[in-house]
Amino acid sequence: MTPPGVAAAASRAVRRPAVPRPVWLAIGIGSLVLLSLASVAFGNREVSLDELLAALGGETNGIGQAAVAARLPRTVLALLVGAALALSGAALQGVTRNPLADPGILGVSSGASLAVVVGIAYFGLSNPYGYIGVATVGAALAALFVYSVGSLGRGGATPLKLALAGAATAAALSSLVSAVLLPRVDILTIFQFWQIGGVGGAEWDRIGIALPFLAAGAAIVVLSGRGLNTLALGDDLAAGLGTRVVHTRLIAFAGAVVLCGAATAVAGPIAFVGLIVPHLCRLLVGPDQRWLLPFSAIAGAALLVLADVVGRVVARPQEIEVGIITAVIGAPFFIWIVRRQKVREL
Repeated sequence: MTPPGVAAAASRAVRRPAVPRPVWLAIGIGSLVLLSLASVAFGNREVSLDELLAALGGETNGIGQAAVAARLPRTVLALLVGAALALSGAALQGVTRNPLADPGILGVSSGASLAVVVGIAYFGLSNPYGYIGVATVGAALAALFVYSVGSLGRGGATPLKLALAGAATAAALSSLVSAVLLPRVDILTIFQFWQIGGVGGAEWDRIGIALPFLAAGAAIVVLSGRGLNTLALGDDLAAGLGTRVVHTRLIAFAGAVVLCGAATAVAGPIAFVGLIVPHLCRLLVGPDQRWLLPFSAIAGAALLVLADVVGRVVARPQEIEVGIITAVIGAPFFIWIVRRQKVREL
């Protein structure tokens, strides 16, 4: 029989929100569809509804139809990268029980970026599959380093120590990326916008290469949802309920690293998506990871598409990369989270 204390804790961990989850899910999917249509309709040249429908129907003769065809891969890439970063952030928060966990804040994205840049600058890396593999290894090494540093001293890996270690590591790795690029003018011009993070210049071939890695990482993370629910109870209670704590943590961590590495390889380091989205989704659908993870993927995709649309329309005919838009949104949100006295662990 399950002890009463454990049962009560488990009940709190999967409590239901006031609004039914399927309602929020339907709202999220509807918003995602509308934002995707806006993404292919708005830009340097706005596309009329007739042109949009004609382009989606397969016509490519007019200027408007050509604009839609050019924006479609960009929209799809924003959807995939946003979903991947949000899933990665939600998984990292569940694994570390740290409300401040995020691929950008923990230095995971910076580790992936440095690995890719070093591979190109010193080893002539040019294979797209190599980009993703190297980025995944760099992301994993950075995450392990941050967790090791954050675990030093009394109290182990507390949320505050992990956030401080991640911020310091991310700053150091970003400086190393700049140090590698500055003497190499030949690759500096190529990666000056990639460093900021963006989805411009997306191509179907590039998306097709990243898609299997993103799909595999997403499947690993989503299937880890039940185990992450038990980890939220604490390691001792989770083990008492029959969960293999280390095994569950490693699998979810691996899925998060694959997602972050692949997303960074194709779009550059985009911060704060993995921090903002899981928090907002947790307020809407509750902490049950079986609902939180897929809903985070939908909301993350919607957020990045929205950021891309905003970046295209606020400074026309110029564009603001999505990495800048998400940073402007995410920095105040991060300060708000840190200042909340009650947010200490998940």
